[in-house]
Amino acid sequence: MERNKNKTALTTIGIDHSTNRQIDKLCKRYNLKKGEIVKLAFGYLDKACINPSEPPESTKAELGKINKRQDDLIRFIRHFEEEQLNPMIRVTHSIATKFDMVVKTLTEQLDLEVQNSKEILIQVLRKLDEHFARQAEVINNQARVIDECSKSIKTLSQVQEQNSKKFLKVIALYAELAACGVMDGKRKENLKAEIINLINEK
Repeated sequence: MERNKNKTALTTIGIDHSTNRQIDKLCKRYNLKKGEIVKLAFGYLDKACINPSEPPESTKAELGKINKRQDDLIRFIRHFEEEQLNPMIRVTHSIATKFDMVVKTLTEQLDLEVQNSKEILIQVLRKLDEHFARQAEVINNQARVIDECSKSIKTLSQVQEQNSKKFLKVIALYAELAACGVMDGKRKENLKAEIINLINEK
């Protein structure tokens, strides 16, 4: 009795000779039995929600739709570049150039002021040393303090220059990020990570 319960009830369907030849051909190609290939075919139609009575879309028509979508997307990207990205890149470049000029001017002025101050202080110290030989030790201490101040000013100047370079690099990376196309997802992520690392860098 158990064997009879496990057996599947089979049935037959009528097909013409042309369809039978097609089934034989598919069975041979995929090494399947007729019952297996019919079962798999109907399962595929059901899962894919395909109506076998409706003719399939032509490949040419589908490719035409895809090409039209691509053309629309390319037109949108080009329009966005012309209207948004290119002006932003030009403005960013202009700001970076002006900022670089301002930084260079400030650095030069700061170096000049430091040099002038150092020379004036050295002259004053020499005069004091001539007139107050007994206070040479005090004057020498003052000279060391002045030298340390000069080194501190120079260090601050170098830090300012490094920060300026970092800022210019961040602007350049932002410009490069803005210029990335829609398909450059990996490049965008790399640029974002590089920008975040620069910002967080101490």
